Amino acid sequence: MAELFAGLMSGTSLDGVDGVLAEFSASGFPRVVSHAYRAFPEALREELLALNTSGADELHRSALASNALAALYIEVVAELLANANVDARAVRAIGSHGQTVRHRPGLGYTWQINNPSLLAERSGIAVVADFRTRDVAAGGQGAPLVAAFHRALFGQAGETRAVLNLGGISNLTALLADGHTTGFDCGPANVLMDLWCLRHTGQRFDADGAWAAQGTVQRGLLDLLLQEPYFAEPPPKSTGRDLFNVTWLESRLRAHGPCHPVDVQATLCELTAVTCTDAVKAHASDASELLVCGGGALNLHLMGRLAHHLPGMAVRPSDARGLPAQHVEAAAFAWLAYRHAHSLPGNLSAVTGASGPRVLGAWYPA
Repeated sequence: MAELFAGLMSGTSLDGVDGVLAEFSASGFPRVVSHAYRAFPEALREELLALNTSGADELHRSALASNALAALYIEVVAELLANANVDARAVRAIGSHGQTVRHRPGLGYTWQINNPSLLAERSGIAVVADFRTRDVAAGGQGAPLVAAFHRALFGQAGETRAVLNLGGISNLTALLADGHTTGFDCGPANVLMDLWCLRHTGQRFDADGAWAAQGTVQRGLLDLLLQEPYFAEPPPKSTGRDLFNVTWLESRLRAHGPCHPVDVQATLCELTAVTCTDAVKAHASDASELLVCGGGALNLHLMGRLAHHLPGMAVRPSDARGLPAQHVEAAAFAWLAYRHAHSLPGNLSAVTGASGPRVLGAWYPA
C-alpha cells in the first residue's frame, strides 16, 4: 500500500526551506508528488546565522527562532498539500530536519533547532524530527544521513556510482559495485562562496557561478586553504559552520595577503571543486558517473570545474537519474520519516561511525 510522507530540509546554506511530498510503495522508492520552497526572511536568516556562534540570551533567542522556523515549515507544508490537492489526513508524517546551529559530534552532540510539536499541532500531521542525535548517541557523527537514501535511490548492483550533495557543506556518497557504501562530508560547498558573494556583491549567492568565472584562481591562497587538517582526516567525519565560517576564511586571507575579491571567489569555488573531486578519486575512482544534487548543482562554473578534475567521469545533476537536484535532500528526510514509521534503521554505520544501525528520529503525533 502506498503512503504519503512530506520531507522538509533547511541546510547550512541558510537560503530557505525545501519541501517535498512523496509517495512511498513497499519498495521504499519515492515518487515526488509536489515540491515547494520558501526563502528565509532576512531577519530569520540573520538570527539563524548568529545562533551558530555563542551570544547573549541564546536559549530565549533559539526558542523564538524555532517558532519562526516552524511557521515557515507550516507554510511549505500547506503549499505541498495545495499543489498536490491532498488533504492533511492523507499524509502519514512529516520528516522535519530542523536547522543545524551547532554540530560537535566529537563532544557528543549535534543541535538542530526546531519546534516539531508546533508543526504537528498546526499542520494536523504527525512529525518525525531530531534524526541525528540517536546516531551520535550510538557513537556516530550524526552525518551525513543522506547516504542510506542515496543507496536506496541511486545504487546499482555491479556498478560504482558517486553522489555529491552541494549544500552549504559538501558530502560525498560512494555507492560501490560490491554493494558497500561509504560517505562523509568533504568540506565547504557553498557556505564560503555565499558569504563572500554577499559581502562584495550584495547577492546571497553567485548565480551560475558567473562572478567566480570572471576571476583567476590564486594558487598560493588555494594551497593555504587546502592545508586545513580536516581535509586530510579519514572518514567517518562531518563538519559545518562550526569550522568553515567567516573567521576561518578571514584568518587565511590575512595570512596570504591582499587579493581581488573576484579572485577570492574563483579560488573558493576551486577549493570546493578540488576537495570534492579529491574525495571522489580516493573513494570512488571507478565510478561511471558523479550525480550532483543540492543548490551547487545549479552553479554552472562549479559543475564545469568538477568535470575538469574528473575527465573520465560523467558529471551530471541527479535529474538524470529521476530526481531533481533541488528535491533530493528534502526527499531524503521524507524517506527517513518513512523508515521511522516502519521501525527501520535510517543510518549507515559504515558512513557515520555509529556502533550499528538505528531507527532515527522522534515521533510527534498529530
